[in-house]
Amino acid sequence: MKARVHVMLKSGVLDPQGEAVRHALGSMGFDGVEGVRQGKVIELDLAETDAVKAKSTVTEMCEKLLANTVIESYSVEIA
Repeated sequence: MKARVHVMLKSGVLDPQGEAVRHALGSMGFDGVEGVRQGKVIELDLAETDAVKAKSTVTEMCEKLLANTVIESYSVEIA
């Protein structure tokens, strides 16, 4: 089973990498980009065959390691 975790900074948290990308896009002639938020995607290959258990386990992983829940939000997809 595969899991995909999307981690993003929460709204209101400054995103210096996103701002650098926005500035670079403007410098390259891509006008009209008013904001960029940068995040990360983590893909996991799991031995678990039960989707509910897999999602629960990956959520626990996020809470303990994969996301800093003070400043980041996350979503989990199981396939």
